[in-house]
Amino acid sequence: MSTNDIGLIGLAVMGENLILNMESHGFSVAVFNRTTSKVDNFIKGRAKGKNIKGCFSIEELTASLKRPRRVMLMVKAGQPVDDFIELLLPHLEKGDIIIDGGNSHFPDTIRRTKYLEEKGLLYIGTGVSGGEEGALRGPSIMPGGSPDAWPHVKNIFQSIAAKVPDGSPCCEWVGSNGAGHYVKMVHNGIEYGDMQMICEAYSLMKNALGMSYEEMHDAFTDWNKGELDSYLIEITRDIMAKKDEETGKPMPEVILDTAGQKGTGKWTSEAALDLGIPAQTVAEAVFARAMSAIKEERVAASKELKGPQIQFTGNKKEFVENIRKALYASKICSYAQGYQLMRAAAEEYKWDLKYGEIALMWRNGCIIRAQFLGKIKEAFDKKPDLANLLLDPYFKKIIEENQSAWRTVVSKAVELGIPVPAFSSALTYYDGYRSERLPANLLQAQRDYFGAHTYERVDKPRGQFFHTNWTGHGGSTSASTYNV
Repeated sequence: MSTNDIGLIGLAVMGENLILNMESHGFSVAVFNRTTSKVDNFIKGRAKGKNIKGCFSIEELTASLKRPRRVMLMVKAGQPVDDFIELLLPHLEKGDIIIDGGNSHFPDTIRRTKYLEEKGLLYIGTGVSGGEEGALRGPSIMPGGSPDAWPHVKNIFQSIAAKVPDGSPCCEWVGSNGAGHYVKMVHNGIEYGDMQMICEAYSLMKNALGMSYEEMHDAFTDWNKGELDSYLIEITRDIMAKKDEETGKPMPEVILDTAGQKGTGKWTSEAALDLGIPAQTVAEAVFARAMSAIKEERVAASKELKGPQIQFTGNKKEFVENIRKALYASKICSYAQGYQLMRAAAEEYKWDLKYGEIALMWRNGCIIRAQFLGKIKEAFDKKPDLANLLLDPYFKKIIEENQSAWRTVVSKAVELGIPVPAFSSALTYYDGYRSERLPANLLQAQRDYFGAHTYERVDKPRGQFFHTNWTGHGGSTSASTYNV
């Protein structure tokens, strides 16, 4: 009997918690997992006594759904999504909706939306952020795909999403085809940058200032009460206070310094390269994880390669405050890069992205949720065509106030030999963006010299290209283009 509001396939952590969230908001959910023992365990366990139907085949799942059928996939990105789409197709009818809630790469979502729309079906690729707790209590949800599908899922998505203090849901339609997954990808790229910056602040506190974990816990506690109030600062505060049950040592001391990654940071960096957008802070965060992964090489190199033996001298309390300011300024630059990337993608893929609404979607529920996202929303509400967050009066003022401390921290880190790739790349981005003239004039001269790639002149209109016979015997033939 077709009575269930939505079906969900995939009973891993996120899937289970989303199901329980939906049911707690009054929606009946049919569930399926390829390993059917997981369905049994879930129905007899966390789902016991709830309005959740366990299904043991795709046929049973789809037959139990109200029309238009809504089937949400919470499976591993890549081929598993395509496989389940093919399994579902024989059991769906025109107007039915497939929803991919995993971390799929946006080009796949563009392809799948087109494929299913050609078959008369509707498709949604939605970012879901917030981890296990967010999925259960209210995540940030970023849906995109077939616009005609939105009215059929809006009530469910906005009911289960996190809310900001005024009750607005952290969920709104993002745009067509791959827009939702693109915005989620950028969210994750910014997350990479945020996490790396916090790690650099921790490294400076520990290795430059010799602070204890209790002192660092206190610092992060104070930071979480002000401008840096955010989920990632909050959990860092908690991590600093946690002791290992086996050894009694602070937890970070027993965790190996090799970081994993699932690919969304890399995708963000690749997207930035594809669109020619400077997003070096995300890229440096990805490379920092790559550097951490070569642990054995680093251990061997540490015995061979020497750095400065300088010790920190100065006012430690003052330097901690400088680190806070450097973190805040770097964070603003990281978000500025993310928003520039979304703006370029909107132009490239013809998406009508609402940047203020995106900030609202990230205001609660998601991993990068932070107090200052409200200021980003205000910035775009005031000026929807804002070219860069750095040009908004509020963020411009923050950078001006924190700039000296930021430069002091990066300089001191270099002097002490402590790597701060995110702090320094964010500062380089700021200095590059505010530079009226960069040394790319010499770079273009070099390209024209060895490859006749041409250049534009300062005394001629943009779009006119010139070539110089640098050696006197190179001829006048030039390359047909100089941009990839």
